Amino acid sequence: MSSEHGLPALDVSYVDAGLDSLLSAPDVLAVIGFGRAAPQSGDPRYLRVGLEPLGGTAPFEVWRVPGVVEHGRDGAVRWAGSPDYCFASVEVAEADYADLAAATEAAYAELSRFTLTRRWPHLLRIWNYLAAINEGAGDAERYKHFCTGRSAGMRSVHRQGFAAASAIGRSDGEAVLQVYWLAARQAGVAVENPRQVSAWRYPREYGPTSPTFARAMRGPCAEPQLHISGTAAVVGHQSRHGGDLPAQLDETFANLDSLLASAGNLPGFGAGSVLKAYVRHRDDLAPTSALLEQRLPDAAKRLVLLGDICRAELLVELDGIHTVQR
Repeated sequence: MSSEHGLPALDVSYVDAGLDSLLSAPDVLAVIGFGRAAPQSGDPRYLRVGLEPLGGTAPFEVWRVPGVVEHGRDGAVRWAGSPDYCFASVEVAEADYADLAAATEAAYAELSRFTLTRRWPHLLRIWNYLAAINEGAGDAERYKHFCTGRSAGMRSVHRQGFAAASAIGRSDGEAVLQVYWLAARQAGVAVENPRQVSAWRYPREYGPTSPTFARAMRGPCAEPQLHISGTAAVVGHQSRHGGDLPAQLDETFANLDSLLASAGNLPGFGAGSVLKAYVRHRDDLAPTSALLEQRLPDAAKRLVLLGDICRAELLVELDGIHTVQR
């Protein structure tokens, strides 16, 4: 799969540094902090997400871009933009709405409004963090309510197709929906995984509203850059290896290998890879880190975070940004 586009690739790294020094750099589009130990800041370029990292502290995730970075607020949206890319976020307190579906629809209505009125109309990647994602049985499960609200709030932008995405349960218990995203002035190319049923084609057993996301998005860049959605031990539409963490990770890596092939036979993870592992159980954080050490080259950056996966039987999920460096 070749790209006729030529935007510079987004520069993503994990950095141990002070927040103020990072935000003072003119090329910084976004800084993401993790867990309670991360600082607070009102700067629109910064977001602290409710996932606790292995060891209690984590480096910042830093996005850098060429060109002048502007930033500000537009309604509920905090944003930062360069000539090519936009980082933006919305946080919605569930207590302000009738239920999670309504809160999610409101958040995504803001995302859609902002995206359709700014110079970065193409959504590449969306992250979602919400409390108690697996609470409730059957159609009453909170993740299913989230999917219903997301679909309703995104109706106006669905015509451009689905972005890559993740939805993870917060590990700090705060009933605040956090949504942040990456958009661009040029469109990417959605990528599906032949080992998996596309999420929007899931059968009714997974809820009244199918999840609306692509398995990955190839960025509109001169050098290959793949934005990888949350990927777990799902084959077809069924979860595999219940209760077996190593087997679930093996299946997850088989899905990641399939995605890289589907995106244009991209080479495996390395120095241009920035990955996150979301782990359901605190006792599995260190074993997951050890298993990743075995599976990934040292050059591939990774964070291990405590967070619930959208299916209760899944123990671990990976996502990330993979850039093929030339």
